[in-house]
Amino acid sequence: MDLSHAVWRKSIRSGSSGNCVEVASNLPDVVAVRDSKDPSGPALTFSPSAWQSFLSGTKAGTFDN
Repeated sequence: MDLSHAVWRKSIRSGSSGNCVEVASNLPDVVAVRDSKDPSGPALTFSPSAWQSFLSGTKAGTFDN
């Protein structure tokens, strides 16, 4: 997948430690996620609906232990 036009962003809640992920949601039909410490490394890709389901589940506490 060509991610050369991805505009990466990370949460404003990320600390200065660099331990976070970056998300690119500006691409058609895909949301990409990568490790901010390894920007040239691999990225995971999701459909926009799958990403939205993940965000909704996270906000609802679905993945809390």
